Amino acid sequence: MAHQHHHHVPPPVTEGRTGFRRGAAFIIGGLTSGHGVFHWIAQSFIVVLPEVRDLLLGGSVIAVTSIQTTREIMSGVVSLPGGVLTDTLRRYWGWVMAVCMALFGVGWLLMAAAGWQVPGSAWLTSQETVAVSESSSLNPAGYALLIVGMAIVAVAASVWHLPAMAALSSHFSHRRGSVLSFHGVGGNVGDVLGPVLTGLLLATLTWQAIITIYAAVPIFLAFLVFWAFRDIGERAQAAADEQPANTMRMQIEETKILVRNPRMWGITLVAGLRGMAYIGFITVLPLYLADVLGLTSGGESGNFANLFIRGSLIGLLVLVGIPASPITGYLSDRLGRKLVLVPAMIALAVITLLMAPFGDSLAVMFGLLAALGLFLYSDQPILTAAAMDIVREGTAATTLGLMSTSRFIFSAASPLIAGWLYEFDPDNLFYYTAALYVAAIVILIFIPLPRPEFSEEDHHEHHHDHGDEHGHGHEDEGHGGR
Repeated sequence: MAHQHHHHVPPPVTEGRTGFRRGAAFIIGGLTSGHGVFHWIAQSFIVVLPEVRDLLLGGSVIAVTSIQTTREIMSGVVSLPGGVLTDTLRRYWGWVMAVCMALFGVGWLLMAAAGWQVPGSAWLTSQETVAVSESSSLNPAGYALLIVGMAIVAVAASVWHLPAMAALSSHFSHRRGSVLSFHGVGGNVGDVLGPVLTGLLLATLTWQAIITIYAAVPIFLAFLVFWAFRDIGERAQAAADEQPANTMRMQIEETKILVRNPRMWGITLVAGLRGMAYIGFITVLPLYLADVLGLTSGGESGNFANLFIRGSLIGLLVLVGIPASPITGYLSDRLGRKLVLVPAMIALAVITLLMAPFGDSLAVMFGLLAALGLFLYSDQPILTAAAMDIVREGTAATTLGLMSTSRFIFSAASPLIAGWLYEFDPDNLFYYTAALYVAAIVILIFIPLPRPEFSEEDHHEHHHDHGDEHGHGHEDEGHGGR
């Protein structure tokens, strides 16, 4: 403690300049907001998949689901090496996040450019343009741009998450489940606002016009991210420097220890199956809403309402989960990860299964999606926290990279499988998703997980941290990172 306070007596001017950016509220709020931007645009693209399929890809379900498969493959390719490098290059986390934010915008610009390849493309939607586009076959140049753009988007988003989540995990180690769940809420807010706004805009703007506008946002934000987080890795680097020299060779050795941990493989397997279920479901769901429930952009009447309802249903999935995520994160800190995860996944399997017989009714689908949303996004941060519980402090980003890689390896083919099954019978989407949840539940039950560390001692430390916040501006992270 004495050593820590020694570092917290800088000149008043320095404290005023750096204290704000190093405060707990600024770090959590800034990283959570950045997380929201990534999810906002990605989830908005999900909403326009029926238009991309019909107007650019000649109606091919496999072509449109292959875009999401590209995302999963590229995310998996960069996650594990990206995690190892992130743990090694802690001092440059701010640079990494700023570059990722800029590349994210560039990738979406390329994907928007794909839409401009269609003959008769315009900013505003019109029945004439739709009619011309729907009569055409798959556009090769547009499809290639979609694939390249999505590859860049996937790499940028995956690498961003590694330093962001590792920084939160390091700064707030005693409240890891709660903080990571709160960080997840930022993504959830983007997941809600993006689809609803996109559904509204789609009534007047073409899908490529919407994505063009969205792409400008992260490019601008890249400069803000660099200003805000340019030194966010310094504390993690200082903590690592107190330990024996951590060279790349040592980092690789730590990774080998991590890879040999059977509980770690169990959690990554559950996360992989969980990822398969999610990405297959969320990719094909908008096609189901358009094809089975008739929520399309075609026709003179009900166009605005249909598109708004489609976007709102996808946003609804996340909206109801926003309050659930921090609550389940807190409960997992107090009661144990498994006691929260298993019931949540059982609920996911049951609700998804009910969509097969009852999903063709809009009113019933509304209720089922709302119920599904309570659990759909809240368990992923808890799985991450469970992995963090059983690994050493120096391998935070490597652990995240390993989990992400395994999830993406599992998930890569899932949109194609779900799309292939969907073409036989739309209800197959729900049977496939529920089966994956059941498999994840069975494995999770047999994984021994440690009890949560949120003991009475941590409770007192939390109050001590809170008191320090008032006196020292950014003491909270100092305690949390120990």
